[in-house]
Amino acid sequence: MVLRQIDLTNFRLHRKTTINFSDGINYIIGGNGQGKTTILEAIYYLCTTKNINAAADSDVVSFGQEMFEASGDFNELSKDHTKIVFDLSRNKKFYYLNEKAVNSSASVIGRFPIVVLIQSDHAITLGGPSDRRKFVDTVISQASQTYLRLLIDYNKTLKQRTNLLLQIRETGNNRLLEQLNAWSESLVNAGTEIIKHRKNFVNEFNIYIKEAYNRIMTDKEEPEILYESSVNTETQTIEENFKSALLNERDNEIRRAVNLVGPHRDEFIFKINGLELRRFGSQGQHKTFQVSLRFGEFFYLKEKLGKTPIFLMDDIFGELDIYRASKISEYLPKVGQTFITMTDLTKLDDLNKKENRLVIIIEQGKASYA
Repeated sequence: MVLRQIDLTNFRLHRKTTINFSDGINYIIGGNGQGKTTILEAIYYLCTTKNINAAADSDVVSFGQEMFEASGDFNELSKDHTKIVFDLSRNKKFYYLNEKAVNSSASVIGRFPIVVLIQSDHAITLGGPSDRRKFVDTVISQASQTYLRLLIDYNKTLKQRTNLLLQIRETGNNRLLEQLNAWSESLVNAGTEIIKHRKNFVNEFNIYIKEAYNRIMTDKEEPEILYESSVNTETQTIEENFKSALLNERDNEIRRAVNLVGPHRDEFIFKINGLELRRFGSQGQHKTFQVSLRFGEFFYLKEKLGKTPIFLMDDIFGELDIYRASKISEYLPKVGQTFITMTDLTKLDDLNKKENRLVIIIEQGKASYA
């Protein structure tokens, strides 16, 4: 998949910007606060309907303006035109695919697969379990609409069940327990399938991350991902274990008005040479693991979807030593269309120059070509 062109109107610093891209590597060069990362933000919007950093849509509108608009032309087996518009006065966002309004972002996820390597990725290896769950859920959701729907249903059930637990705690009304049983059944049904998907994903994805990691570290270290579920997945069936765990925790859940069992409490353990990365990993190992996760995601999605994802990298070379930067640079020609932001044009001298590339200079929200 290739993004041929993007048009931005009132999109942060970009009042009126049109950029044509290379189908290889696109280096986006600019100083801090010039609008280079905004290009990645716009691409992510077009591929997912969402903001890359979970910023409010209203924050993206240029100062003093009432709306922003971004549009792009994608080529795969067919041509697609996407457009996203945000109306500040109505606080409403509209997404269009080939001039037709799309009302559900879930129907867009995975259609234009995208992989993002940004500085906040440090949370995946250094942060809490929710950061690792978010990474896994994002990858599987792009690869599987079934999983995405399960996740949406599960989260809705969690919300309803939390409200019900709170009512039972506050009122002491035992007649509400029948409703709790019904919501528990829904939780088990969706949650069991989510756990199965995650187990399969980890088994498959370990192959991809090991290959990516070894390309950067040349077999010096062995990465691994382990899946720890709050539901016992080793004995009997996952469904029966889920039900038993909920029954055992019922009093605690009512007392705390919190859902204590299910995939929303799962953990993914990252290891290198058998040692837990979060506890024992060096800064360089964390960064290499983060990069490997994204390269692994790229090739995983490419195989599962039969499409080549777009790859976004936000100023990552500034954080890497020369060895790792060089190894990643050698890996880039194996990837499809890539967008890489950098603050310094001279850093290109240290990177692989043999690949098909385009250098775009961003200054005060205006684009030019080097």
